[in-house]
Amino acid sequence: MLTLPIYQVDAFTSRPFAGNPAAVCPIDGVGPVDAHWMQQVAAEMNLSETAFVQRQGEGFALRWFTPTVEVDLCGHATLATAHVLWETGRARPGHDIVFHTRSGELGARMEGGWIWLDFPADPPQPVRAPDGLAAALGVEPLHVGRGRFDLLVELPTAQTVRELAPDLLALGRLPVRGVIVTAAGDRDEGGEIDFVSRFFAPALGIPEDPVTGSAHCTLAPFWHERTGLHEMVGHQVSKRGGTVRVRSGRRVALGGQAVTVLTGELLAL
Repeated sequence: MLTLPIYQVDAFTSRPFAGNPAAVCPIDGVGPVDAHWMQQVAAEMNLSETAFVQRQGEGFALRWFTPTVEVDLCGHATLATAHVLWETGRARPGHDIVFHTRSGELGARMEGGWIWLDFPADPPQPVRAPDGLAAALGVEPLHVGRGRFDLLVELPTAQTVRELAPDLLALGRLPVRGVIVTAAGDRDEGGEIDFVSRFFAPALGIPEDPVTGSAHCTLAPFWHERTGLHEMVGHQVSKRGGTVRVRSGRRVALGGQAVTVLTGELLAL
């Protein structure tokens, strides 16, 4: 019986059972794989993202699926995939990885125990708050912007972000992938935290994502404009929580750590 390995990795954390879990499924040696099958596997795993990776030339083809749809960009599952490729010897330790994706070429490199991802910047443009946004959030935004995928909503304080209990059904009706809420960091998160955030994507079957790398492609340029800092530390204050280091420029570098918590074999091919 042909089987495939599958891994569950907690991304943007240095300890198990924190950060954002992703499944990673290497599919080398099985030929073309049907997208419908990938979607079924992602639904079975029932994590915010399942990544499928296959060697392509000197790099790797990479696709990401939520339990309900394929997505164009995912940070934490890319981090998890790079971690698995290095950890299992599929990629050479100390050598950069190139991923071929629906969002173009993405890079991964290891620096001092941190994995750094090279992602496209997605600076938010100011927009008028959609009707019903403030009511759905239960708080009046200070600022609303829109990136390629998401709304970014600045709230008054980090504590406001932590305590937010939005109407997820209402957020799911907005014509965006998800809603990022953010505020400047405060003492409760330690002196090194520059900003906090949370991410809600009920339209994708993800009520609240624990740690969202791709959202930091929007958060990094937003907070760079606010602070003038090129290097910052963000903390996503979900229940699991996680830390994302960012470097903002023409593109965005996302730095994080990862831990494998489960390995297994996928039998249903």
